[in-house]
Amino acid sequence: MYINLLQKLIIRLNREQIVERLLQPDYVKTNFDLLAMEVFKYQYDRCEVYKTYVDSLGKQFTEIASVVDIPYLPISAFKHYQIKSFTEEPAVCFESSGTTTSTTSKHYIKDTLFYKKIARLTFNQFYGDLSHYCILGLLPSYLERQNSSLVMMVDHFIQTSKDPDSGFYLDDHKALIEVLKRKQEQNIPTLLIGVSFALLDLAEAYNLDLSSITFMETGGMKGRRKEIPRASLHKIISNSFNISKIHSEYGMTELLSQSYSKGDGIFNTGYAMRVIPYQITDPFCSERNNKTGVLNIIDLANLDSCAFIETQDLVRLNDDGSFEILGRLDESDLRGCNLMVES
Repeated sequence: MYINLLQKLIIRLNREQIVERLLQPDYVKTNFDLLAMEVFKYQYDRCEVYKTYVDSLGKQFTEIASVVDIPYLPISAFKHYQIKSFTEEPAVCFESSGTTTSTTSKHYIKDTLFYKKIARLTFNQFYGDLSHYCILGLLPSYLERQNSSLVMMVDHFIQTSKDPDSGFYLDDHKALIEVLKRKQEQNIPTLLIGVSFALLDLAEAYNLDLSSITFMETGGMKGRRKEIPRASLHKIISNSFNISKIHSEYGMTELLSQSYSKGDGIFNTGYAMRVIPYQITDPFCSERNNKTGVLNIIDLANLDSCAFIETQDLVRLNDDGSFEILGRLDESDLRGCNLMVES
């Protein structure tokens, strides 16, 4: 009886109705499990790769009565298949960074406006109205690529900002520093978001007080410099600019939602996202809080691909819902947007 009723609740919603709900953060927070079930059925019916994977596990939809029963697609599928829940030509294909010999992940996007709206709503969840900020991007390695989801997100933030100095600054450190000093003097909320090696280059070249600026790293040295633990990176930046806490963004090509940390590598998920650790030795059994597990993610923003993903990251979920990324499973590929491994 319960399952039949649940199926009726799910089947009656089309894409437009689900999108309308997903763009209401308060609604999503209150009805996350129901929306997740709606998205699961939607994708089971429309994403051939995901349906094949679920069926291969011997799962039937009638047996999946709650969120805990939903199977998670291994993230490596994004490297080898078109993970799409739509039939039209994609508006864009986001692609992960990688070497010339590696196979990269591809995320086919039906609607870039939907992605931008989710990113903006998630930012507002953590930091308040985006339009009140000066947004500065220091992402040289990403800007060299034409299909980076991070560049599209930061560019959208820049366009939404009302500050005329918002923009990408590439390697023009002198101009960037002048803007940062001026914004601090004007007491204007300012976010500098940068890839780790670029922020490290900046920190090694300058030493001054920018204590009111929000510094946010996106992780990774992109082959430009030797990887170092996140804590070491944050200490160098903090010491150079008199910053008490370095913020971080956790995202990846295969996800459309972001998680943010306001310091110490402790992350909280965006409103459309949930992290669930699973046991390292059993991919179908969840792990308890405060124990190291493999990170599984529900990202409802992935409506047009697959919202249920088994990553290769190791995670510890805290009792308050925050989480820490601890590294990668052995012999896993290093993903372009992956945060640095603690050592």
